[in-house]
Parts: sequence; C-alpha cells; structure tokens
Amino acid sequence: MVRLLVSVTVLHLVSLAMLFIATLEKSWWVWTETEITDLWHNCFYMNSTQTWVCAAATESDWLQSVQALMILSVVFSSVSLLVFLGQLIFLSRGRLFYFTGLCQAFAGFTDFAACLIFTFHRKEILSHSRDPSNGRFGFCVILAWLCVPLLLVSGVLYIHLRKKQ
Repeated sequence: MVRLLVSVTVLHLVSLAMLFIATLEKSWWVWTETEITDLWHNCFYMNSTQTWVCAAATESDWLQSVQALMILSVVFSSVSLLVFLGQLIFLSRGRLFYFTGLCQAFAGFTDFAACLIFTFHRKEILSHSRDPSNGRFGFCVILAWLCVPLLLVSGVLYIHLRKKQ
C-alpha cells in the first residue's frame, strides 16, 4: 500500500510539473526555429543580441479559452495535491480520497478541453500572426496532451485509494 501511495504521489507531482511547463513555456506553435508562439507571447530570436524578443499574443476568444482552461487545470491539480496532503494527515482510517480524485479528474478534463480547442481551432487562434499551415505544434502541446491520461489515471487511482494507517 505504501508503494501505491508513493507511486500515486510521484505521478501527481510529475503531471503537475508537466502542466506547469506546458502552460508557461514558449513552444505551443513553432513557425521556424527562430519564431515561436505560446499561449501568452509571440517570440522571435534575435541573432544580433542572442536573445528572445517577445510581444503579447493577439487575443482571440479561442486563445482566452485555452489560457483559462490551462490555468484551471493547474489550479485543480495543485488543489488536489494540497487536499491529498491534508487528507493524509486528517482523514480517518479506511476512508477514500474522493475529493482529491475528483479535483485531479477535473484537471484532466480541463486540460483535455484546452488541448482540443487549440488543436482544432489553431487557425483562428494563430490567424493574426501568419498562415498556420507554415508551422507545427511545439513540445508544450505534446506535453499538455500527455498530461491528459496521466491526470485522469491519477484521479481514478485517488478515488480507489483507501487510507490504511
């Protein structure tokens, strides 16, 4: 049981770290190796100064939806971790971690919705910058998609996890 508890906690921490990286890192859409777009900025690499120069992303309703859903996913997963740690201390023996599991599952569903919106509405989200057919998905989108099953599996594991001691 201790191994399962440690495994679920590690899975939770890994998925939370991946969510933070996917939400805050710069590579949601790659135009070229020197031009990228994320949820917050459009960035260009300046060879003369060897730095990234970023401007605020052009706002659209779809982009704001993806931003809000990714932030909600991080919040739900963070709350889930804090509630889990509290339940480890205060939950009576033999009880289940329902609330923790539900928060983690909601984090998975909001991440899933954000990934779906970005994947299917990327033309509307990126149309102000350039033609989206000239670019490709960045690693943050892949990380966000990988978080979906991790969050849902850990949510189900939390629901079935019972406090023994």
